Amino acid sequence: MEASTRQEAPIRYLLSGNEAVALGCREAGVRLGAGYPGTPSTEILETLARLVPEMYVQWSPNEKVGLEVAAGAALTGARAISTQKHVGLNVAADPLMTLSYMGVEAGLVVVTADDPELHSSQNEQDNRHYARFAKIPMLEPSCSQEAKDYVAAGMEISERFDTPVLLRMTTRISHSKGIVEAGELRSVAVKGFRKDARKYVMVPANARARHAFVEERLDRLRAFAEETELNRVEWGDRRVGVVAAGVGYVQARELLPEASYYKLGLGWPLPLEGIRRFAAEVERLIVIEELDPFIEEQLLAEGIACEGKSLTGLLGELTPGRLGKGLAAAGLIDTAPAPAGAAATVLPRPPVLCPGCPHRSLFWGVKPKKGNVFGDIGCYTLAALPPLQTIDTCLDMGASIGTAIGSSKVATDGKPIFAAIGDSTFLHSGMTGLLDAVYNDADITVLILDNRVTAMTGGQEHPATGKTLMGKAARQVDLPTLVKALGVDHVQVVANHDQPAVRAAVEAAVAHAGPSVVIARAPCALMPVKIREIPYRVDPERCVGCRTCLRTGCPALSLTGGLTAKGLRQVVIDEDACTGCSLCFQVCPHEAIRLTSEEVPV
Repeated sequence: MEASTRQEAPIRYLLSGNEAVALGCREAGVRLGAGYPGTPSTEILETLARLVPEMYVQWSPNEKVGLEVAAGAALTGARAISTQKHVGLNVAADPLMTLSYMGVEAGLVVVTADDPELHSSQNEQDNRHYARFAKIPMLEPSCSQEAKDYVAAGMEISERFDTPVLLRMTTRISHSKGIVEAGELRSVAVKGFRKDARKYVMVPANARARHAFVEERLDRLRAFAEETELNRVEWGDRRVGVVAAGVGYVQARELLPEASYYKLGLGWPLPLEGIRRFAAEVERLIVIEELDPFIEEQLLAEGIACEGKSLTGLLGELTPGRLGKGLAAAGLIDTAPAPAGAAATVLPRPPVLCPGCPHRSLFWGVKPKKGNVFGDIGCYTLAALPPLQTIDTCLDMGASIGTAIGSSKVATDGKPIFAAIGDSTFLHSGMTGLLDAVYNDADITVLILDNRVTAMTGGQEHPATGKTLMGKAARQVDLPTLVKALGVDHVQVVANHDQPAVRAAVEAAVAHAGPSVVIARAPCALMPVKIREIPYRVDPERCVGCRTCLRTGCPALSLTGGLTAKGLRQVVIDEDACTGCSLCFQVCPHEAIRLTSEEVPV
């Protein structure tokens, strides 16, 4: 009887790009992952914590610390990954630049998840520039399969060239799902820390020598870019040649399936000689890329004639419709594809704080002071929108306190000055701002919105929640004690849903000369336990249609009830959406809101 030659079919999964990166970490023998949650990168470490128990992963207080933790693991000879969204790499840029000089002992991949179209961000910067700035290689996957494979490729490049490697994801690659073929699991031993002061101690004398190494390494990386299979030529119709990477390659392939392609997986340094040869073989060279003309400018500087941003523009996400319009205008396709879905106009649906969100109650209590409220990054930024319209600025993580300080030193209008910041953001980068306020005696009131979770990115843990990313119990930072230790004399803790207490706390804080802090506490409305299981309802016998409750902006309230005697529309509460926070009950001037159980609300 002959032995069977049948092979087992490969295992395939349907994975998002972020999930694929996590699988890539497992297959590549990565031992540690660290970062800070930020859309669209968050799911990478969450997936690792859930599915790869043999790997250590953590949320760090901010991205800088996260990269430093990952660097420490890599210097100790263990493969490591650091994750953050694009603006998070700004925070981690300080260690990144010097890590380029230091190099690594084991592989280190740094994920930047860019957000074209600003789906959940305050800008849409193009982080490909960081690779060029730091003089480190950058990989750019165009699908979930490549997202997985490029982790292992990044680790090998990192170790071969003694460098951190940037892995650039974008929102569509991070969140779109695709078929991923699993590979073999690789076990990579931890080498241990090797003392080498000339390499790892970046005093000026050592750094000068390492700078020379970086430039020599870049020359070797340029040669590698010309030969690596991460970059490839796909010949088709030679009348049009396309240079593309990431999602740009995917969109171009859909609209120009017959064209020839120079597909980039290693996006920096560019294989300029390979592209030059490719350009010589095609009649017209098109560069398809999102955001900045990163590739196009380099090709033009090398004397390689090409077109790019004149077809696609500089702003926003590269969608098939937008790219199609540019290609049609250039005569490369007949007509642009019609947008998917119905042609009917859809009413805008601006983002809104959740029903029962504790932030709503705080800003309702702050609004009567008519002060200037410097905001921060978090769900509470939505208080800038109608009907609350309380937040006045939003710059970056932790900026609320610093900008409030600056305003307080020059303002002449006599208005109270507030800084609104969440608990996770305060621990991320607000503590130094508060220390500055104390040191320089700034007359501001800092509002710390403490809902004990990193809410905006999906409810992740942080140093004050009492639990780690891996689910282990952890010591909780005591915010009042921390704030007092920073030197703040006037510190109050208040329950967010208690309007009289909120208003009294705000009054006392504003009256205090110098820095004051109000810590407003209540759990996130999306936490498993509702504030109160019994919802509220509107008594149609009492509702006069004054709409005071509607001005809180709670989406559980709507103007769809009956008519009053004066013909005014009454308010209705969606009992399924109501969390029982009681804000509408507290602000109703006619006592028209009651619990559905007919109990007297407390």
